[in-house]
Amino acid sequence: MAMPRLKPRGERNRPARPHKGPRRSPSRLRKAVIIGVAFLVLFPATVILVYGFVPPPITPLMLIRMTEGEGITKDWTPLSHISPNVPDAVIAAEDNRFCIHFGFDFEAIQDALEQYEKSGELRGASTISMQTARNLFLWPGRNWVRKGLEAYLTVLLELLWPKQRIMEVYLNVAEWGPGIYGVEAASRAYFGKDVAKLSRYQAALLAAVLPSPREWSANPPDRYVAERAGVIVRRIGQLGPLLDCVHAGSK
Repeated sequence: MAMPRLKPRGERNRPARPHKGPRRSPSRLRKAVIIGVAFLVLFPATVILVYGFVPPPITPLMLIRMTEGEGITKDWTPLSHISPNVPDAVIAAEDNRFCIHFGFDFEAIQDALEQYEKSGELRGASTISMQTARNLFLWPGRNWVRKGLEAYLTVLLELLWPKQRIMEVYLNVAEWGPGIYGVEAASRAYFGKDVAKLSRYQAALLAAVLPSPREWSANPPDRYVAERAGVIVRRIGQLGPLLDCVHAGSK
């Protein structure tokens, strides 16, 4: 009978190697990364292209408010049916260089940084384009991930939409109070009239509350909101051609 072959001395006490599963090939991993990056790039662009022609049905903020028990009052209104006083007032209040920048107001950013160095107070420098991107796709809050996504989405908006569409969408999805979204719903809630009939001062009152629509009221306004609306009205008269991009027939 044949004797069993003995292993060499160095191999007798060597532990058995654990069985490893199939290794992912570099080419397969590279393909997965490419597909993931392509999705992150192309999906938002596709949605933005669609929203260039179709009213956005809902936004993340609306969904969050719904989970908190609030209803939604909104009524999509084309820019052509909105009083010209409204986009004028919003530009005067929120983003004076909206018609001439490409999504980012670097002068406002520089001013905000200089003020922060002097006083320690960080003033916001978000443009209407940035706010539109945030309102359409992102969640409330302040962190670098959200800021990065906001910047990327802002670039896409500016590349794929004209200024009039950016303003139109902004006016229709902005929050104007608890459960109130869009300027048509805001006009009816605060002034009991169609948005096409708003006066310059009424439009300024609506623009004045945009920074904090859940704390301030356009009607009746408190002293701060009324004074801010007065400043907005005066600024409209000073901006002149810087308002032209949001009016019909402008280029």
